[in-house]
Amino acid sequence: MTDSDTDPTPETLADRVRAGEVRFHALEEHADADTATAARRLLVEEQSGASLDHVGAYSFDAAAAAPNIENMTGSVQIPAGVVGPVSIDGGAAAGEYYLPMATTEGALLASVNRGCSVIDRAGGASARVTTTGMTRAPVFHVESVVEGEALASWVRDNVDTLRDAAEATTNHGELEEVKPYVVGDNVFLRFRYDTKDAMGMNMATIATRAACEVVEAETTASLVALSGNLCTDKKPAAINAVEGRGRSVTADVLVPREVVEERLHTTPEAIAEVNTRKNLVGSAKAGSLGFNAHVANVVAAMFLATGQDAAQVVEGANAITTVDVREEGLYASVSLASLEVGTVGGGTKLPTQAEGLDVLGVRGGGDPPGTNADALAECVAVGALAGELSLLSALASRHLSSAHESLGR
Repeated sequence: MTDSDTDPTPETLADRVRAGEVRFHALEEHADADTATAARRLLVEEQSGASLDHVGAYSFDAAAAAPNIENMTGSVQIPAGVVGPVSIDGGAAAGEYYLPMATTEGALLASVNRGCSVIDRAGGASARVTTTGMTRAPVFHVESVVEGEALASWVRDNVDTLRDAAEATTNHGELEEVKPYVVGDNVFLRFRYDTKDAMGMNMATIATRAACEVVEAETTASLVALSGNLCTDKKPAAINAVEGRGRSVTADVLVPREVVEERLHTTPEAIAEVNTRKNLVGSAKAGSLGFNAHVANVVAAMFLATGQDAAQVVEGANAITTVDVREEGLYASVSLASLEVGTVGGGTKLPTQAEGLDVLGVRGGGDPPGTNADALAECVAVGALAGELSLLSALASRHLSSAHESLGR
């Protein structure tokens, strides 16, 4: 701050913006973060005519949010709750868990809670992370397909060299694979990293940039873009469904027939038919990348409650629900191919989101590294499984609309 910035108030700081002395986006250079936020709020209220009293009521230090937001005016509050407890037998998550969820959709938690109750009555759900790996795929320009094939061959022969360059940028990330794709005079290199307990998108981007410098120095290829959309981040993509991104995680449960009939008010056969005709045939006809009923609902709500990147719900909803009738009752599973979660970094450091992680006991780095993020992924998968069971049974029993009506939604 300069001498003229000594102990500014929101009002005096706003006056300086109006006078053209201070830039709207640079208020934090002239005052503490909370004062800058309040001044910005005054200016927005003046221009828009809106009242931002509620946006301006927040419990954390605005300076702590600086890595997560620019032009801050306050905070948006989303109703938060829990479902469960639900018993999880996971590779990393083990025990009874309340699952934190934040949403504005009425009846969602009631529905998922019913699914959790059924899972618990069945003895709990199993869950396993089957693959891990955050990806970044730069695109290079080459002169011809011959040069493209030569680059792909060079990459396959020099993965260790690329690994040394990439891993020099991080204390935690490990390069697991570099897979080349040649498309005419374009070559995409899909880098895949183990990012431990971090979601790892920034880690992967920085590491890949260092590796790309080696590619350009050692070959005739020219980097066009550090992200070539073959990653694929925040967009529906079949490559994520097939090869995975972040964590591929599956949860399943075997529900006894009597529990299906008593608690879900339908039969295993009816639920299986709804799943086949709706989630499989209907999704195929629609050309969907998600063969499920509403996995995005649970993924989004748990992402918001635990500080994940909300836009990555796109990939998180890339899931397949399967249902089989067995002699013992109803087998159901949900497989999420590309669930991108972390327990360190990003929004996980914000106070309310950190509390959501604390509810699950997974805040911060795990021991060994990666286990906390694995446990979070398994909890999300079990929550999604509970949501699928509840919605499919509501459809099978034709109780969906009546449930919303009874809850006043």
